[in-house]
Amino acid sequence: MDQRHELGRRGEDLAADYLQSLGYKIVGRNLVNSLGELDLAALDGATVVLVEVKTRRKTGRPPSEAVNYRKQRKLTLTGELFLQKRGWQNRPARFDVVEVICPPQGRPLIRHIKNAFEALY
Repeated sequence: MDQRHELGRRGEDLAADYLQSLGYKIVGRNLVNSLGELDLAALDGATVVLVEVKTRRKTGRPPSEAVNYRKQRKLTLTGELFLQKRGWQNRPARFDVVEVICPPQGRPLIRHIKNAFEALY
């Protein structure tokens, strides 16, 4: 596994641990379907939360800026298929983004953006 994938995996692990510490139940990781991939899927009470994790080594531009219109549309379609396959299309759902900054020195920083964007069709 190259360094970039290692960093991404670490960010997803940290994001999952963080969400679990808030009481979320992780129901899936790296969920791939014919339309794309979801980093994490979780339950926040009855709400299905589809989570995009963006991890960087240093501060600067917020990692969430990478979740642009095109990415949001792809996540919407991927998430819709995920919900259909689970029979959850009638449950409340939202898209969150978790930013993880893993500096070479010091502790990782985590920023959770709830309801980061609306579904785009």
